[in-house]
Amino acid sequence: MDFPPLSHLLVWPDILFEDSPLAVNKTVLLMWLAIVLVAVIFIVGGRRRALVPTTFLQQSAEMGVELVEREIVLSTMGPAGLGWVPFLTAMFFFIFFLNIFEIIPGIQYPVTSRMAIPIYLALQTWALMIYVGFRHHGFKYLKYSLFPPGVPKVLYVLLTPIEFLSIFLLRPLTLSIRLFANLLAGHLLLVTFFLMTAAMWVKGFQLVLLPLPLGFAIFITVFEILVSVLQAYIFTILTAVYIGESLHGEH
Repeated sequence: MDFPPLSHLLVWPDILFEDSPLAVNKTVLLMWLAIVLVAVIFIVGGRRRALVPTTFLQQSAEMGVELVEREIVLSTMGPAGLGWVPFLTAMFFFIFFLNIFEIIPGIQYPVTSRMAIPIYLALQTWALMIYVGFRHHGFKYLKYSLFPPGVPKVLYVLLTPIEFLSIFLLRPLTLSIRLFANLLAGHLLLVTFFLMTAAMWVKGFQLVLLPLPLGFAIFITVFEILVSVLQAYIFTILTAVYIGESLHGEH
C-alpha cells in the first residue's frame, strides 16, 4: 500500500496564481471558509432577534457571545472591556473553526498547524496590545510595563529587561507556538494511528491488532475536539488579558 509523502500533511500545492505572493492553496481556502462560517453564524443567527433563540444559528451566536462576555471579557478586562466583545467573539469562533477542520471528513487539516496562521494572529494581538496601551496612557504605558509599581528600585536593573523581553518580544512568540504546537501534535497523532489502521487492514494476518490503533485514533479524534475548543479559548482569553493590561495600565 502506497502512502503520500510526509510533506503532504502540511504543504499543499497552489490552486490559483501559482508561485506568486497571491497564490491560493488549501490553507487559504479553509481560512476563507472559516470566515464565511463565522459570518453566517452571527449575521444569519442575529437577523431575527428573539427573546428565546429558536434556531441552531441563533443559539450558537448567543452562546458564543455569552461565553466571551462572561468568561473572558468580564473576568479579565472588567466592564471597561465590553467594547471588545465582538472582536474577541469573532476571534474565538475563527480559531475554533480553523482547529476543528482537523476532524472534518474530507478536510482533516487543522489550519493552525501552519505556523504562519498562529503567528499572524499573535502579532495582531501584540499590535492591539501596544496600540491600546499608548492610546489610553501615552508614554506612561512604557513606564507601567517596564517599571511595575511597588518594586524596590534596585530590582529594576534585573526586572526591567525581563519585562521588556516578556511583554514586547516573547508574547507573540509564546502565544503563537502554543496554538501551533498543540494542533500540529494532534494532527500528527491522528495521521499516525489512522495510517497504522489502514496498513493493518491491508495485511490480513494483522487484523487481530486492528482494534488497537483504530481505538487510539477514535480516542484522539474525540480528544482533538476538546483541544480545538480549549486552544481557541486560551488564545482568546490571553488576548483579552494582554489588551486588558494595556487598558488598565498600572491598575
